[in-house]
Amino acid sequence: MQHTCVVRYLLGLLVFHATSLKAEWNTKDFQKREHSLTKPYQGSGFGVPNWDFQGSTMVTSNYIRLTPDQRSKQGALWNKIPCRVRNWEVQVNFKVTGTTQDLFGDGFAFWYTKERMEIGPVFGSKDFFSGLAIIGDTYSNHNTPNHQHPYLSAMVNNGSVSYDHDKDGKHTMLGGCQVQFRNMNHETWIAIRYENDKLTISHDMNNKRAWAPCFSTEGVKLPTGYYFGMSATTGDLSDAHDVISVKTYELDTAAGVPKEERPDIQPESEFIAAAPKEKKEESDRPSMSGIKTFLICLLVVLGIIVVGVIGIMIYQNQQENNRKRFY
Repeated sequence: MQHTCVVRYLLGLLVFHATSLKAEWNTKDFQKREHSLTKPYQGSGFGVPNWDFQGSTMVTSNYIRLTPDQRSKQGALWNKIPCRVRNWEVQVNFKVTGTTQDLFGDGFAFWYTKERMEIGPVFGSKDFFSGLAIIGDTYSNHNTPNHQHPYLSAMVNNGSVSYDHDKDGKHTMLGGCQVQFRNMNHETWIAIRYENDKLTISHDMNNKRAWAPCFSTEGVKLPTGYYFGMSATTGDLSDAHDVISVKTYELDTAAGVPKEERPDIQPESEFIAAAPKEKKEESDRPSMSGIKTFLICLLVVLGIIVVGVIGIMIYQNQQENNRKRFY
């Protein structure tokens, strides 16, 4: 009897583990078709229903290419309809390919922001944005020893903070994980889940039809009424950045949790205040700057004294010569 209970317990653990691996791969929550994008992309006209595109974006029958594998390209794809639900999940099927093995860039971003259709320096969209960015960065500017690229990360902004390209957004990063998604021969997915002020990022890069965790963090407050979008950019290095599909789901709200919209709050997370902290760290350096200033002033004063002494010596020498001429 005891052995039977142990076997049942172990079987229960296996079932639970298998269920957790498959969790939310094809969520049964309500799909929001106005925020989704699947093949065939084109409607009765020339555009894509409910979506706008700009820059180098090109719509084909199999994918929407944000940038070709060429230098200095920017492209974006934006949903026309603001998202009014509090809890949602977006699953993005994408592809990044290139001809080089070692040098490639720059990357792509998923957006949930107040602004839309504004080309800019942050992976094809504007800086000082208001909302959420999930960034797939393929080129390391910072050469950080902590992780390699490609790297998947998140940033929340209220419009007051600039994305620091030189440091790969290190000081405003909510979290992240290293993922290999370039030149895969199978489908690659990321899932962005926002539920009860908790942000969870998952991915499937191995075609296992199951989500692998990237990171999750609580205390993320996002307004309703913002727009979903995707953008990408290339610089001196390049890759082709393709969107295959975007599937958006409204998540079921737990009992006791408010369901009403909240369009008037500001995006918030613990790292929005990170930029002032960075500035403070820079302002903590004045001890070194003060020493430098003191040394410079000291050298200037010593220089003036030396010049003065030399001037006095020259003047006394001239006076001595004049006396000799007189006598």
